[in-house]
Amino acid sequence: MTNNEKPDKIVEREVYTDRIKDFIDKPLIKIITGLHRSGKSNVLNLVMQEIAQCVDAEHIIRINFEDVENQWIKTNLQLNEHILSFIKDNKCYYLFLNEPQLVDGWEKSVNGFRLKNTDIYITGSNSKLLSGEFATLLAGRYVKFDIHGLSLREFIKFRNAYGIGTDDENKELDDYIEIGGFPLLSTMKFTPDAAHSIIQDINSSAVIKDVIERKKLRNPELLKKLVAFVYDNIGNSISVSSITKYLKDEETCSDPNTITEYLGYLEDAFIVHRVQKFDVKGKTLLKTNDKFYLGEHSLQYALFGSKPSNKGKIIENIVYLELLRRKYNVTVGNIQVAMHDKNNKRITKTLEIDFAAEKYGSYIYVQVCLEFSDYTKTKVREFAPLLAINNHYPKYVVTLDRMWRADENGVKGIHLKDFLLKQEL
Repeated sequence: MTNNEKPDKIVEREVYTDRIKDFIDKPLIKIITGLHRSGKSNVLNLVMQEIAQCVDAEHIIRINFEDVENQWIKTNLQLNEHILSFIKDNKCYYLFLNEPQLVDGWEKSVNGFRLKNTDIYITGSNSKLLSGEFATLLAGRYVKFDIHGLSLREFIKFRNAYGIGTDDENKELDDYIEIGGFPLLSTMKFTPDAAHSIIQDINSSAVIKDVIERKKLRNPELLKKLVAFVYDNIGNSISVSSITKYLKDEETCSDPNTITEYLGYLEDAFIVHRVQKFDVKGKTLLKTNDKFYLGEHSLQYALFGSKPSNKGKIIENIVYLELLRRKYNVTVGNIQVAMHDKNNKRITKTLEIDFAAEKYGSYIYVQVCLEFSDYTKTKVREFAPLLAINNHYPKYVVTLDRMWRADENGVKGIHLKDFLLKQEL
């Protein structure tokens, strides 16, 4: 295995590797993308491990462009020369490139080696990896895999593999909420303070390295304040005008175009995800204020710590990411219902469903509720939007309330742990 660091331990992540294995030796470039430190390199190593079972090491080439020994590679011509130095025969070579966008013209190299007897795998922390010249040269010749932080199931698996897990799934859930899904944090024991310090470093690296430095931003302070606003408003409807007002109150000069541009950069780096609103009955996307969620729920701790008041939105973020891992297209559901006001006048009211998720033409609808402190009011608020949906698709109210279960007219109340560990939703 050429130019490759071999990790001490690799924990299987079948949810991703099983998808990628189907494309081994297929004439498509495999693109593995995701948030900084979400485990892309681990997944890459797992794929390499699979290939190494039937391919000799000399035909597996890995280059991590962030490693010190590879930072001399600045241009596609240098990259070509470096790769060609390992190719000795006409057999298939398996080429793994980690963060190749650090090399000028890397797309030309990939396109050139695609025409040779190679099977190519690429990782990157920015969705713009797939734009520009890459899209021009390789449109229709690649398949993309989005990697997320650990799910609760993976979190438990990692901690057991490293000898720090417990047999108490409720305790594991509490730790998952508190620590988050960055794989590093599940390889050894950390106190909450130490874990949050690591998350702060990961957040700073993602924001500074993947956005400020790569985009050469002229106003990094504006981006940092924008990050603070979005992190503090996960799961809330956000408009450019509301952000502009916030920044004005913070005495930060900005304009709507710059805010829109910077939000796009955060999305490109998988730091935040934009979620559009969806008319459940009309099955159309709505042109209203979008919601934003974090690429890893623990990122909020980097700025705000574990504030009890934020726990409900953290849970919501966890559910959102779980739906993404399961390959759902996630939107916020809106549904209009007819009802009577307090004066018995007939009115139409728009109810919101936290998540209306679609996969292969089927839907799942999810409400997220921290707890049922006021049973009657909370039940009405959380169940009403789901009960208004007149179809046979699964509907859930996900909660942290361990004492509460329900199944009313097809709407199921389910604990967060059971929802996350459920094999099929």
